[in-house]
Amino acid sequence: MRPELKNFQHEQHYFRLRLSFTGFVVLGLFSVLAFRFSYLQIKQYVHYQTLAENNRISLVPVVANRGLILDKNGVVLAHNFFVYTLEITPAKVDDLEATIAKVSKLVEISKLDRKRFNKLRGESRNFESIPIRTHLNEIEAASFAVNHYRFPGVEIRSRLFRHYPLGKLGAHMVGYIGRINDNDLLNLEKAGDLSNYKGSDHVGKSGVEQFYERQLHGTTGFQQVEVDADGSAVRVISSTPPVPGSNLTLSIDSKLQEIAETAFGDRRGALVAINPKTGEVLSYVSQPTFDPNLFVDGIDVDNWKSLNDSLDKPLVNRPVRGIYPPGSTFKPFVAMAGLENGRRTPPFSIHDPGYFTLGNSSHHYRDWKPGGHGSVDMQRAITVSCDTFFYGLALDLGVEKLTGFVRNFGFGEKSGVDIQGENGGLLPTPEWKMRRYKQPWYQGETVIIGIGQGYTLVTPFQLAQATATLANNGVAMKPHLVMRIQEAITGESRRIAPIVKNKIALKPENIAIVRQGMIDVTLPGGTAASVGANAAYSIAAKTGTAQVIGIKQNAKYDISSINERHRDHALFIAYAPADNPSIALAVIVENGGHGGSAAGPIARKVMDYYLLGQSPATEPTKETKSPPVVHAGQNIKTLQAAPEEELHD
Repeated sequence: MRPELKNFQHEQHYFRLRLSFTGFVVLGLFSVLAFRFSYLQIKQYVHYQTLAENNRISLVPVVANRGLILDKNGVVLAHNFFVYTLEITPAKVDDLEATIAKVSKLVEISKLDRKRFNKLRGESRNFESIPIRTHLNEIEAASFAVNHYRFPGVEIRSRLFRHYPLGKLGAHMVGYIGRINDNDLLNLEKAGDLSNYKGSDHVGKSGVEQFYERQLHGTTGFQQVEVDADGSAVRVISSTPPVPGSNLTLSIDSKLQEIAETAFGDRRGALVAINPKTGEVLSYVSQPTFDPNLFVDGIDVDNWKSLNDSLDKPLVNRPVRGIYPPGSTFKPFVAMAGLENGRRTPPFSIHDPGYFTLGNSSHHYRDWKPGGHGSVDMQRAITVSCDTFFYGLALDLGVEKLTGFVRNFGFGEKSGVDIQGENGGLLPTPEWKMRRYKQPWYQGETVIIGIGQGYTLVTPFQLAQATATLANNGVAMKPHLVMRIQEAITGESRRIAPIVKNKIALKPENIAIVRQGMIDVTLPGGTAASVGANAAYSIAAKTGTAQVIGIKQNAKYDISSINERHRDHALFIAYAPADNPSIALAVIVENGGHGGSAAGPIARKVMDYYLLGQSPATEPTKETKSPPVVHAGQNIKTLQAAPEEELHD
């Protein structure tokens, strides 16, 4: 049988087909690879170069020095200092509790430190560095540094800390800074400032620190740092230096502030003093107060609970947040409303029997003085604080005219002072009552507005601002705490110019009547005669007593049977010198009783130091007692037997 011969041509044909197919596949694969290389090298060059640079270069924020806060004489109220801190990044630590236990053998970590750390950890992200111990000394820092390799995720850093050297003094005014929380981040993002806070841990939380946060914070700088594979810095490639925050100078004299706060003792209340010609705040007191240094490093649970749960409410910023009935301190403004609206034209007077009644009612609106004050005109009504006179005046004016006029003095609205969280108070109207209570307005409610009671509520700051406006003949200046701003870049100091907020067209003759009535308050026979005794300058003032709880129609106010926190508030407003005022103030002593005896002496100490440079230690310790004025129809023996303390409203 003949063997079959191979068909070499056929095999060669198929071989060439397979070779061609393989060549095309290889060529296609190389084309794809070449295209991909071209795409990565040309099209994506910038992207991958950036990624490579980011692996090699790290952008490190450099936090700016926060601006200082000074008083008008250059006394430092808030400043910064560097401290060593021991910090842990939870995300880099496998066993947090075991690590803390080991670290505590090298550096003392107290229970308070642990509580603060746990609190801050709850407020921070897991990858953020959290201080577990601050204010390390050099020995402690060195002891940990040589053992640093044993504790991944734990490091020593140098941080800038805020400090308030005067502690509690002026705490509500200066405010404090605290760690940035989620709410702060949201606010910073809305304001477009989030990028400026990279690397920052703190932000102003209250007072001037909060209101002027943007000026105090400054501008964050950045460094481009080359890092190795381990993330360690090799060299600084470029840097943009930070711009320090501006320094703020307040219009406050820290010595005057100390005198004012000390004068309160352990009593609760507020004081605001203003220069009526410029609007500069001279003193700002809220008692009791607190130490703002507790908040800088994150307040611990025990201190927070002590402050937050206290019945005395030390965290409440009383000058702008506290609201009180103005009591008889409202009467000078009601008097001005009556004079300007032509409802009381001198020599108009009334006979005060000790009470006021509405024509269709037997209800007696009592005067503070049983038996009344006899014949009383406008000037004398202010001096002796005659309730009966102002009951009738308020009714004749009507609630709309009365509240509409006194609103010009700043009642019922925010003053605009450079402190956030201000309360607007309340000037009631029939429309307001209907919205609030779904009830009509009654004439009796108008009557008691005349003596600063009822629904009327004011803040101590509003009362001081209104007094300053009255002292400045109806010209209201915008109040402000910051007097000067020193720009960080130029170093130039810019003074805050006075701004006229409102002008009330008041007749000079009407101003003169009210002023003289207020001057007589501090003279013999006035409700604050002891406050004005031996004064080297003239004082225009008004005392006030505001009820906290009501008493029955025929009941007698017995202070001994009333819980201390239910007793009347004591109020006092004043400006001096009366003929050319440079200071106007309002004082409220919560549950203090009578304005002349509780609040007035505090005001006198403040005015003496401001006008005469006298501290309380140099003041006369013995005051001359002034006999009360004898009015027609009154028993002179009864008046002489009555102690002066009973002359109050």
